[in-house]
Amino acid sequence: MYERVLRQTLFRLGGGDPEVGHEKALDALTVLSGLPPAIALLRRQFGIDSPRTVFGVRFPSPVGLAAGVDKNGVALRAWPAMGFGFVEVGTVTRYAQPGNPRPRLFRLPTSRAIVNRMGFNNDGADVLAARLRALGPVGVPLGVSIGKSRATPVEEAVDDYLHSVRVLGPHADYFAVNVSSPNTPGLRSLQDRGALDRILGALRGEAGPTPLLVKIAPDLTDRAIGEVLEVCAERAVDGLIATNTTTARDGVALRDAVAAREAGGLSGQPLAERARRVVGFVHREAPDLPIVGVGGITTVEDALRMFDAGASLVQLYTGFVYGGPPLVRAINRAVVGH
Repeated sequence: MYERVLRQTLFRLGGGDPEVGHEKALDALTVLSGLPPAIALLRRQFGIDSPRTVFGVRFPSPVGLAAGVDKNGVALRAWPAMGFGFVEVGTVTRYAQPGNPRPRLFRLPTSRAIVNRMGFNNDGADVLAARLRALGPVGVPLGVSIGKSRATPVEEAVDDYLHSVRVLGPHADYFAVNVSSPNTPGLRSLQDRGALDRILGALRGEAGPTPLLVKIAPDLTDRAIGEVLEVCAERAVDGLIATNTTTARDGVALRDAVAAREAGGLSGQPLAERARRVVGFVHREAPDLPIVGVGGITTVEDALRMFDAGASLVQLYTGFVYGGPPLVRAINRAVVGH
């Protein structure tokens, strides 16, 4: 019913503008979050208990909502009811910012993919902290993805990350240090050894016992990933999120060629093999480092292959857009018997 009815309805909203569809869906889920009977009904339909403990945090299920879906944490009660075992908000920056000009979100339906150049549009760390303080516990682990504000020079990025950790620390079960989005100028340079070491060195002391994870790009060479892993080991990073979106366009269907020419990061099915290869490489090079696998998971088989490659947890974004709550439930059920 989701794919045949609800998804088609959402895809038509705003004259087919994907960002309008996203906003309308998020508005509906925000209202739903305040209706306990509706949340209970959803939980009976989609909820599942398949717990595991990773980097010291207990997750009710290993399938999480990736950053970018609910950036500002406005619908946090709804996601666990749809089977998500954890939720990652953000990416949030020190300063509120509108992001890049619209249009900035594009669907590639034949490829089950999305191109986005959102540019970290968010309400800012202080507003998110106030919202989370008022909301209280979500019921599942809450990750907070943190990034650099566009207005902040790259050489001052550490201050941005530190501010976000300070104000959001009381509400985060883990932090995801996003140094890999292709849509903020200069951000990916923070994956370089020196810059990453300075950021993680500062954050490690500020975050205290809260786990720190680093989110990397799928476009890094094996050598560059190896350097990231060395820094992570030196700074006692608790896990890696692999991967962010890609600037490549390999595997995109011909029917999606026009949308694929848009600037931005590609997510969805065309990214599956590359993301899984990165996860496998990280697992071989650092077998004790927990990995959150994300990128290209649009089917149950994609998720199982990601676990087989070495992921301890997985996250959905584009897969959820195309598959909805039934995909979350199906992956959770498959993992129990895998």
